[in-house]
Amino acid sequence: MKQVYADKYRQIGLKIAYYRKLRGLTQEGLAEQTGLTPAFIGHLEAPNISKALSLDALFDIAAVLQVPPHKFLTFEDN
Repeated sequence: MKQVYADKYRQIGLKIAYYRKLRGLTQEGLAEQTGLTPAFIGHLEAPNISKALSLDALFDIAAVLQVPPHKFLTFEDN
């Protein structure tokens, strides 16, 4: 991951956490439904960690959370 995109990855992770909680899912539940590991989901959502993810992973997460993928890719400027 390029460091220049670290903030964008953080924002994606926070949005994943938001929509996951809105759907009443745990990190483990989301991991199980997407085929990802709970540790990976935890790293994505951690605000102090910038974790890269593939589009495949993002699309899987979006499908489970019933959120259009573009919602995760709209960024706030800091």
